[in-house]
Amino acid sequence: MDIGSTIRAIRKRKNITIAQICEETGLSQGFMSQVETNKTSPSIATLEHIAQALNVPLAYLLLKKEDRMNIVRKNERRTTTSGSEFLKVEHLSSTKNVRMMLVELPPGASTGDTPHAHEGEEVHLVIKGSIYAEQGEDGAEFGEGDSFSWNACTPHVVRNIGEETAIVLISIYTESDSGRDLI
Repeated sequence: MDIGSTIRAIRKRKNITIAQICEETGLSQGFMSQVETNKTSPSIATLEHIAQALNVPLAYLLLKKEDRMNIVRKNERRTTTSGSEFLKVEHLSSTKNVRMMLVELPPGASTGDTPHAHEGEEVHLVIKGSIYAEQGEDGAEFGEGDSFSWNACTPHVVRNIGEETAIVLISIYTESDSGRDLI
């Protein structure tokens, strides 16, 4: 863990001096310097005092870099195609277990010729157009603003039933962090 660098970055961003932290926490400047350079590991109680002095949650100091906010700008999105219909998939953002993407389905296109299943849970929001979604014996039509969710282990398929390209926002949760496409 690189807690010291995190503390230093927050302190500098907030224009707080080591002396000010020490005054508020009762810690010595030498100790704080060693904490910030990762030469010593403070106790949880000490970290809690430092977090209070920095006005940040203790949990934030304990997060690994990969668990912090991940930013994907619109012009930096990874775009792929999926299925035999070459659906356009824009990968918006993800965590270890959750992926969020925008999927464009041209008129008449679907997620496959036959229903498919995979690990995880899905939540869908129709942004534009009209679609038909089917899972097992359940099926329904959805328009702009409608949403639905399901456990993806039951075979399912989504079809564009409208005259224009449909855009669906999809979030997929999986227990594993496999990077394969699930659409």
